[in-house]
Amino acid sequence: MSLFTLILSLVLIIDPLGNIPIFASILSPYSQKDQHKIILRELLISLGILVGFQFLGELLLIWLDLCVPAIQIAGGIILFLIALGMIFPTITTTTFIEKNGDSPFIVPLSVPLIAGPSILAAIMAYSRQINSDFKMVLAIIIAWAVSGSILIFTPVIKKVMKDRALTACTRLMGLVLTFISIEMLLKGFKSFIY
Repeated sequence: MSLFTLILSLVLIIDPLGNIPIFASILSPYSQKDQHKIILRELLISLGILVGFQFLGELLLIWLDLCVPAIQIAGGIILFLIALGMIFPTITTTTFIEKNGDSPFIVPLSVPLIAGPSILAAIMAYSRQINSDFKMVLAIIIAWAVSGSILIFTPVIKKVMKDRALTACTRLMGLVLTFISIEMLLKGFKSFIY
């Protein structure tokens, strides 16, 4: 798998455009300056989680004694389900505001919106497939930076793009992610059979 494909798939899983309406809803009570501070803080926390999981995830796989084809097949199925959710959204989001008036901290912006189960599962699957910590960490950082660049401008993008345009972009990303997930499934089956 090329570095570009890896980065693209991670960005698609993080789904920054799809997260914009949720971020905008959660951060609506705060000023634009505070929104930028909160988003930047949550992005840095999520980066720490993602990079940390790259190294701890491998130990988890060894501890659970999982083989590479199983991870590839499971990862492909998970990515496929995520892609279907992006193409055919059925879950509604609700506003998350701390009752004591404090800004959201870690949950739900860092986890699960940025560093959620889907991206952690993908990192686990890809790390076994790629077998290069440097390449994987580089891909995580670049994908995080691309997603972060989009999310940091949530207030502006929400004003410029209408809900319909954001939905169309999310569905297009889901379609591309479907192709990547099927490729991962096929590689997993091929590795298992041969």
